[in-house]
Amino acid sequence: MTPQRVTLITLGVADLATSRAFYGRLGWVEHGQSQSGVAFYQMQGAVLGLFDVNELAADQGRPGVTLGVGAVTLAQNYATEAEVDAAFAAALEAGGQALRMPEKVFWGGYSGYWADPDGHVWELAMNPFWPLADDGSLTLPG
Repeated sequence: MTPQRVTLITLGVADLATSRAFYGRLGWVEHGQSQSGVAFYQMQGAVLGLFDVNELAADQGRPGVTLGVGAVTLAQNYATEAEVDAAFAAALEAGGQALRMPEKVFWGGYSGYWADPDGHVWELAMNPFWPLADDGSLTLPG
C-alpha cells in the first residue's frame, strides 16, 4: 500500500448544522454513515468529514486547544475557465465567502479562492498542464 495517500479529510466546524446546510446547498450529499455529531461525504476515492471543532481537538488528544483554519487549501480542478466560474458562483450563492475572484494566474492557469462558513479555504482552478480524467479525477502527468 502506498504511503502517498489521503483517505479522509476532516474539517473542524463551529456549528455542524450550519456546515451541513452549507455543503448541502453546494450540492454535496451526505453519506449514510453520517451520525448526529459528524457528517461524511463520499468523494472520488476519499471522504470529507465535518466534525465539531472542539470535539475534533479532544479526539486528537488536545482538549481545549484552539484549532486554526486557513493554513490548508482544499482544491477542485476543472477542465475550463467557464467551469471554474460556474463552480465559484455556486459557492458564493451557497454562502461561501470570496477570497480571490477567479483570474488568470502567473503559472499559466486560472484560479480563485473562497472560504466556507468556518473559514476553510477552497481553490477552484483550471490547470492546462494537468489534464483531468472523464470523471474529474487528477493524476499528475509524467
